[in-house]
Amino acid sequence: MWRQPQGGTVPDQAVVKLEVRSDGIAVLTLDNPPLNLNTLLTLKQLKDACLHIAANENVRVVVITGAGSRAFCAGSDIKEFADVRDQVVPKKLADENEAFTAIEELPVPVIAALNGTTLGGGAEIALACDIRILDENAKIGFPEVKLGVFPGSGGVFRLPKLVGPANAMEMLYTGELIGADEAWRIGLVNRIAPQGKALEHALELAALIAARPALALSLIKAGVRDSSLQDTRAAIDRTLADSHAVFTGPDIEEGIAAFFGKRPPVFTASRISRRKE
Repeated sequence: MWRQPQGGTVPDQAVVKLEVRSDGIAVLTLDNPPLNLNTLLTLKQLKDACLHIAANENVRVVVITGAGSRAFCAGSDIKEFADVRDQVVPKKLADENEAFTAIEELPVPVIAALNGTTLGGGAEIALACDIRILDENAKIGFPEVKLGVFPGSGGVFRLPKLVGPANAMEMLYTGELIGADEAWRIGLVNRIAPQGKALEHALELAALIAARPALALSLIKAGVRDSSLQDTRAAIDRTLADSHAVFTGPDIEEGIAAFFGKRPPVFTASRISRRKE
């Protein structure tokens, strides 16, 4: 169970740090340097923090950011699942979906302060937030396809709702990263912050929102979610099933080998036939 220590912060050894401020703003910091990678421990602490926030009536707005200036979150550690993929990946995908859905389902507004590189699972965290503010020099994207897999924790069903199917498919098909200007142009982020100022700008916006009535904010969020996220649970189930296919197939082995061998991958798996709903 999540327990908030005295002073409103988690112990220093935590990889997800929570600060509940007196102004009703909760700051969640991913603190797994240097790239704040998603690990099983990160996901557990992230979900626990969300449960704690949801139960705290004093929290009016949440800001999620990454420690340091290099990355918000650069996704998963490829080395973590390269050697023990069969054991780690199913749990990792399930834990990611639970943690990211816990963010999405928080009853208060959630702002992502994307202070640096935002890749893969890190970008999927951003998608689960209500508002995204990106550092002007940061890159964001979903490079999973280059490893022979795809974003299995929200990328394929949350991204199109923000940027439209065509923009989403271009990002997901190519795995290429985009800069702040392009991310803003297609609607992936709400605002661009000057270098090093993403958290500062997020806190300023959070303070503005926190001054609004809590009931109205919660009803606005519920109404928007009801209109756009009715199929999220079904999409998660389908994505987990699809993820099993790619993570147990030959392409991921080739993708990982090519990544570490610094060579282009040669993928061999056949495409699926038309999906039966």
